[in-house]
Amino acid sequence: MTEAETVVWTGIRRRQLACRFRRQQPIGPFVVDFVCLRHKWIFEIDGSQHYESSYDAARTRWLEAHGYTVMRFWNNEALGNLEMVLDTISRHAEGED
Repeated sequence: MTEAETVVWTGIRRRQLACRFRRQQPIGPFVVDFVCLRHKWIFEIDGSQHYESSYDAARTRWLEAHGYTVMRFWNNEALGNLEMVLDTISRHAEGED
């Protein structure tokens, strides 16, 4: 895991969210950063190399076509505003978003 992914994973584990997340989970031909399989919700922590990536766009379309919801956060958000990222994840995990 990247530094940003590690920081978010630690935060998720501390919050004891309603969703049970798995990390680095294979789904079809892809490996996703974090997934709640029960709710088919994926979130990714991405660096600048993912900005406007056609591969990521195709990957997201494939995952969504298979019933997953995909949300992305940038590394700088995770490292610079962790509470916002964790609050967003918490709200979504509890069905508030």
